[in-house]
Amino acid sequence: MREVVVFVHGIWMRGLEMSLLRRRVAAAGYPVYQFSYPSVTASPVQNAARLNAWLQDLDADIVHLVAHSLGGLVLCHLFHDFPAQRPGRVLMLATPLRGSALARKLNRWPWTRWVLGRAVERGLLGDGPGWPRSRPLGMIAGHRGLIGMGLLVAGRIPRPHDGTVSLAETEVAAVTEHLSVPYSHFAMLLARPVAAAVCRYLQTGRLVP
Repeated sequence: MREVVVFVHGIWMRGLEMSLLRRRVAAAGYPVYQFSYPSVTASPVQNAARLNAWLQDLDADIVHLVAHSLGGLVLCHLFHDFPAQRPGRVLMLATPLRGSALARKLNRWPWTRWVLGRAVERGLLGDGPGWPRSRPLGMIAGHRGLIGMGLLVAGRIPRPHDGTVSLAETEVAAVTEHLSVPYSHFAMLLARPVAAAVCRYLQTGRLVP
């Protein structure tokens, strides 16, 4: 059976920032793929439809999904609108499933609302679909945010946080495995211990040995 890992990036990104993590997962023996989407000019609903169509052309029996930040909200819409996905583990990295305090603040100001674009449509504001309880879900979230978009723009976000997303924003009942790591929102993508935890989850469904 062919087993692959698909990576889904976050807002304002195209997947380059996940390159090192992809290489480390590939070194563990997994074929890896990057799904890229217009995170600001299209809504999470639209991007989920794009992802579903893209996955249909993927030659694999088992498809694991690893999503960073907004990418996790795209996955929520994917499994809500297109539940008949192939088997595989799902892991999110710093996805604000409860909604983002930073996004709410940026969306409140007319002069900053444009930077979020359509990502706020049933997405970053916390009004998207919940995660299906029938599908196990892992979450890795950072708690060392010395600097980040949230601190630079919003001034203060609830602690502990990764500089952009609060730890509490990643914690929902549907998350079956949760791991807090001492990294910021983007540094976690570069950290070797995080890559090791990702590989462990893909292999065993557990984030902690």
